[in-house]
This record gives sequence, C-alpha cells and structure tokens, in this order.
Amino acid sequence: MKAMLLAAGRGERLRPLTDCVPKALVEVHRRSVLERHLEKLSAAGVKDVVINLGWLGEKIRQRIGSGSAYGLNVVYSDEGDNVLETGGGIHNALHLLGGEPFLVINADIHTDMPVPDVTLAENALGHLMLVPVPTYREAGDFDLVDGLVRNSQAPAVTYGGIAVYRPEFFDGCSAGRFSIVPMLRKAADEGRLQGSLYDGLWADIGTSERLLAANQT
Repeated sequence: MKAMLLAAGRGERLRPLTDCVPKALVEVHRRSVLERHLEKLSAAGVKDVVINLGWLGEKIRQRIGSGSAYGLNVVYSDEGDNVLETGGGIHNALHLLGGEPFLVINADIHTDMPVPDVTLAENALGHLMLVPVPTYREAGDFDLVDGLVRNSQAPAVTYGGIAVYRPEFFDGCSAGRFSIVPMLRKAADEGRLQGSLYDGLWADIGTSERLLAANQT
C-alpha cells in the first residue's frame, strides 16, 4: 500500500514557530512528527510515500530527500503557494498514488497508533481511524456503529487524521482547493465509510499549547 502524508499547511496557530519551520517538521521529544511517521511507515513495510508540499516545502524536501534514509521511496506533490486543502491535495496527487487503496496521514499528529492494516468492503470508499474526543473539543466528528462511520446529532468520536481511501472516492472531483469533509459526510450517510477506534496515545499538535503538552508526556 502506498501512503500520503499531508504536510502542506501553514500552521497559523503555531506561529511564530512556523514562520521559519514547516508544521510537519515541528519536533516532539527532539524528533519531527513527519520523520516519526516515515519511520513507522517503513517499519510497517510501506515502501512508497507521497508528501504534499506548501508553506516552506523546500525545507521538507531538503530534510527528507528521496526517503532512502528511512528505507522509503519518497516523491513530492508540490502545491506551491496555492495550498489545496485536504481533498484538493489528495486529488492533486492521485496520479502518484496508483489504482489501489492508499493510506493518508495528517503529518501534524503525534501518535503511537500502528499503521492501519484494514480491508475495505466491496462497497466501502474508505476507512477512518477514530479517537476519543480530546478534552479541548466540545464534541466529536462522527459516531461509530457496527464498524461504520455515521453522522449524528451528538457525535461521540473524533477523526484521528489517518485513513485509507479508494482512488474511486475522488471520482467526479475537479482540480482545485477543497476540503474532504463534505465527501466524508456524504459517504457516511451512504454507509460506505468504515471506521475503527484507537484509544492509545494521540495528539493534534496544531497549537502551541498542544505542542507543549505533547512534549511533556
């Protein structure tokens, strides 16, 4: 399975740190979150990784290079100054990801979650890794019912930033900037989105406070 790491974001809530450091290269316990993901992917037997680039993307390219230091083959989907968000960024990289289901990881999460080893049902478009609702969130994103991700009025779990998608999930999408969230909502309504819950170490380091907390645990 190929993997894509979403690493193009500006990291506004981590400024001023991210004025000169890409969010994906922010460190937890002296190791960047991006490199932690690469090491875990390599250990799980993944060989081919796509990283999308945006803000300060050249610094990521300089640090990671071809990926050979991690036992990987890394290629880049460079979005330049026109960062395409989650949906647009993945859609833009489909030609690099091939025709089989692929893994997508938000590069700005810190977790000990194993690399998912999931099998998609015939009609499933994807599989989301879900986590308990963090204390800083008032509500979750979805419910998980009999292995399927569902929308609800009082969602009990949060999307953990790791998923497996079929390329067909993006059929009908047009090139450009768009979020994947409406697509996930639609797939959940149609019963075509699998999910599983992970209750181990997981942190979104998207703010200075959360980054500090991650470095203290």
